[in-house]
Amino acid sequence: MPETIDLAVNGTLMRGLALNQNLQMIGAAFLREDFTEPAYRLWSIGDNYPAMIRVREGGTQIAVEVWQVPTSGLVQLLLREPPGLAIGRVTLQDGSSVFGVLGEPFICENQPEITKWGGWRSYIEAIKVGG
Repeated sequence: MPETIDLAVNGTLMRGLALNQNLQMIGAAFLREDFTEPAYRLWSIGDNYPAMIRVREGGTQIAVEVWQVPTSGLVQLLLREPPGLAIGRVTLQDGSSVFGVLGEPFICENQPEITKWGGWRSYIEAIKVGG
């Protein structure tokens, strides 16, 4: 088993946001900002966190951060994630594949789709200014 994995995060685990300390406390290291390939859509779950889902059609690029996460801390990280979020494979804009935080479709039901903002940070900034 590798000692670390690269993990793409798209919401409250990102730098400066509510759950970023969960990455820091397991010794994760920020690698870079990036984007997914244009095959994902994004929903706001109660305006508390996003859920990203891969789709066959109608997707776009979503802003993510890629972190190097110690595999020994991955379970600890997952236990602190909100229900309905999971780890799966995410394809980045350059075609590479990393693990990433994805939403289960059921948590998106009756939630506002926020794909047009291209990412969680853009969305939370827009709602701060009423937009």
